[in-house]
Amino acid sequence: MRFARQRVEKREAYIGKICELSVHHFISDDRPNVKGLILAGAASFKNELHGAERFDKRLGGIVLGTFDISYGQDNGFSQAIHLASDVLSDVKFVKEKKIIGKFYDEIAQDTGNVVFGVDDTLKAMEMGALEKMILFEEIEVQRFEIQMPDKEEVKIKYLNEMQQKDPRHFQDPETGVQLEIKS
Repeated sequence: MRFARQRVEKREAYIGKICELSVHHFISDDRPNVKGLILAGAASFKNELHGAERFDKRLGGIVLGTFDISYGQDNGFSQAIHLASDVLSDVKFVKEKKIIGKFYDEIAQDTGNVVFGVDDTLKAMEMGALEKMILFEEIEVQRFEIQMPDKEEVKIKYLNEMQQKDPRHFQDPETGVQLEIKS
């Protein structure tokens, strides 16, 4: 009987220590500093932790899921990541959906806070006016530094494959003189 009581006391002390360390590591400025938590472990320990009164309620609200794992240490960590992959991908999807929604809202309201296209986006980035950038995964654009043969000024153009085949992009529109490609 005495050993059972000591076992329960040690388990409670361990849960208390985990609750304390969770607050230390995952709460900053009186709010969570992570997007979500995954609780994984063997048997019912993870459920006891999540249900413990000492487990900070601010962290309880961001628990994305609890998972049973069979291993400890690195193998257990890898198994937990594998089991939580669906939950974690949903978090990324929701975040991306919010960003796209905000993008369309800005376009609809015509606030002037949104730019499209390679040229305008890169100009905004060079000015330091870019907060977020949404990229098409398969965009194929090359950067050209183009100069008039007798002038110092170098112009930068971003051209896709079709535009590169058009000779007008490599000629001065006023004089028709062939421009020199620097790089």
